[in-house]
Formats: sequence, structure tokens, C-alpha cells
Amino acid sequence: QAQLVESGGGSVQAGGSLRLSCAASSITYSTYCIAWFRQAPGKEREGVAVRYPRTFTTYYADSVKGRFTISQDNAKNTVYLQMNSLKPEDTAMYYCAASRRACYARDVGGSGRDFGYWGQGTQVTVSS
Repeated sequence: QAQLVESGGGSVQAGGSLRLSCAASSITYSTYCIAWFRQAPGKEREGVAVRYPRTFTTYYADSVKGRFTISQDNAKNTVYLQMNSLKPEDTAMYYCAASRRACYARDVGGSGRDFGYWGQGTQVTVSS
């Protein structure tokens, strides 16, 4: 059974940075679309960054473009989300997810319904 485990969430002030990690077991990231989603209270879940390691294809939501970077460490089978210049509106539960296919631009902003593997989530809180 595949398992994704996130870490790295926390509380920061606006303008600060955090790096989220997502370690996978029982799947090899290189053949999966890896994504970071977030869900704020009362809002729909949305994809913020996706990456297909095999081709390095990467997409970002407009709201995080230029501030967030998704990357991978194949040796550790871990995906990261570096979040810089954080804003209060970035406050949400962040989830990593995987789907055994290439990534598409439509994955960002989507709810991730066809992603079959999910982590437990890690909370990010940005104060003003």
C-alpha cells in the first residue's frame, strides 16, 4: 500500500518561508504526477503545484507562481514545496498527492479527484 507522508508545516509571519516535504513509500515518484493541494476553511481544495518528474513538467497556480517551487529528490523519493513570500491567504491545510500519469495544466486549480494517493496533510498558518 502506497503511503505519502508530509512534514514541514507550521506558523510563520507574512513574508516568511516554509518548506514542505512529502516522502513516498511503495511508489516511485518518477512515473507519477506529484502534486501539492491546499484547502482553506470553507473553501474548495485546489491544486497549487504539480510536477511530472520523468519530463520535469511543472505547473503552478497563478496565486503562487513566482513564490512557490516544487522539486524532487529522486534518491530520497521525496517531493518538496518551497514556499517563499508567504501571505495570510496561503493559510490552509496542504496535502501532497500522486497519480500514475503525466501532469496536466488543468491539475492546478482542480480538486484532485483523480489523484489516488494522498498524504495526511500538514497545516500552514501565515499571520499578518
